[in-house]
Amino acid sequence: MAGVITIALLDEIQDGFNRHDVDGILSHFVEECVWVMASGPTPPEGRVCHGKAEIGQVLSERYKQIPDMRWEDIRHWIVDDSKAISEWVVKGTPEGGEPFAYLGCDLWEFEGGKVTKKDTYWKIIR
Repeated sequence: MAGVITIALLDEIQDGFNRHDVDGILSHFVEECVWVMASGPTPPEGRVCHGKAEIGQVLSERYKQIPDMRWEDIRHWIVDDSKAISEWVVKGTPEGGEPFAYLGCDLWEFEGGKVTKKDTYWKIIR
C-alpha cells in the first residue's frame, strides 16, 4: 500500500544505501527533507542537511571518500504510521584511513510513505 511504512520499505531504502544509489535513496525522501547527521560542528545536533540536493551531495561525497561503506546486521522497528527505527553496523575504510565498524541507528519520520527526517546516531569506540 502506498504511503504505509513497512519493513520492506525500510529494507528498500537501506538497500539503496548499500548500493550507493543516491538517486534511489532520494526517491524515498520528500523534497524538503532533513537529515541530522551523526556528527558535525554545530551543537547539539552536529550537522543538519536540508533538502534532497544537499543530502544527495553529502552522500555522493561520502561514497567517494569511503567506497566500501556498507550497513550490516540491520533490524527495523515500525513505531507508528509516521515513525520507524533502524539499527545497524556501518562498516568501511575511508580513503587513506583505517577501517571502522560502528553500531548505530536511524530515527525515521515519514509523511505519506516518504522520509521527511532521518536522524542518525552511532557509537564510536576510542
